[in-house]
Amino acid sequence: MIISAATDYREAARRKVPPFLFHYADGGAYAERTLRRNVDDLSEIALRQRILRNMSSLSLETELFGRRMAMPVALAPVGLCGMYARRGEVQVARAAHKKGIPMTLSTVSVCPIEEVQAASPSPLWFQLYVLKDRGFMRNALERAKAAGINTLVFTVDMPVPGARYRDAHAGMSGPHGPLRRVLQAMTHPAWAWDVGVMGRPHDLGNISAYRGNPTGLADYIGWLGANFDPSIDWKDLEWIREFWTGPMVIKGILDPDDARDAVTFGADGIVVSNHGGRQLDGVLSTARALPVIADAVKGKLKILADSGIRSGLDVVRMIALGADAVLLGRAFVYALAVAGEAGVTHMLDLFEKEMRVAMTLTGAHSISEITRDSLINYGEALKGAPDSNVG
Repeated sequence: MIISAATDYREAARRKVPPFLFHYADGGAYAERTLRRNVDDLSEIALRQRILRNMSSLSLETELFGRRMAMPVALAPVGLCGMYARRGEVQVARAAHKKGIPMTLSTVSVCPIEEVQAASPSPLWFQLYVLKDRGFMRNALERAKAAGINTLVFTVDMPVPGARYRDAHAGMSGPHGPLRRVLQAMTHPAWAWDVGVMGRPHDLGNISAYRGNPTGLADYIGWLGANFDPSIDWKDLEWIREFWTGPMVIKGILDPDDARDAVTFGADGIVVSNHGGRQLDGVLSTARALPVIADAVKGKLKILADSGIRSGLDVVRMIALGADAVLLGRAFVYALAVAGEAGVTHMLDLFEKEMRVAMTLTGAHSISEITRDSLINYGEALKGAPDSNVG
């Protein structure tokens, strides 16, 4: 299969990995309307083309939390990356370092913090959930600090697991899940050898390090369900803010009031995100939520955005809507599944090229020049957004 765009990796990944893994990455919550709107709404944002602007000099570089980045892109935390390619998180970290951008390691990674950070000369970002087991949280934070990680991404939009029906249909969860996964692996021999045999151990490395015994895929859904904490509120994050001395980013903001609360709390950044449409279906797409949130808190902290970003053109759109940078999730997972580190590097090369084309044709010499003036239909992005009174 010819890969000419980052989106081509999705179909290639569907063919290569067992269905339970493809649909785990590809699926969303409930009827998946928000998942689709994330892509569709962003694609409707029209850019303002400009000509004869002398674009011989153009830079994608930006700075975030004191770190110089080659482009305003970071790789999002995605659980179980080590099941998509052999020691997958390690391969992703190497690709991110090569491209000069951060990689965010998930709490529920296959490879533990220490293994992944050792593979990258650049410091990782680390993602953490608010869990009932505060001992695990403290252990993870201490290990992240000891490994040299200084940026914490705190996911707050998952007090309970989302209703992800595709996981049950595909065999990630539901009746006879383990047997169905084994049968699927048998029909994907290349994956079965590369990951199933050579990619062991298949456990949740960070959780296993704390518990002192393997926490495998069979325990994954049950452990998460038992440890997510619906009672959390802002005060539950205060001890983490005191403990963690580096930048702290709150991930899962969709409402401007919550963004203001993040500023009051003392967060260094937020991620405007609906968890890729994987939590509550029917909420705003990120493209619709972002502009009003930017109006509320721009300049008071850093604003990142994810969900629905499938190309470098989408990155430019998100920045024009108010983001300082974006997180990529599904895009890099598909590339990882197809070609490992080389696939992720190539996918990022494609994003970079597409950003350069978009910036050249909109007259933006630098990331700071991508603004709402770069858009034609900014007002359309606000339809249905809370507190929408601008545009």
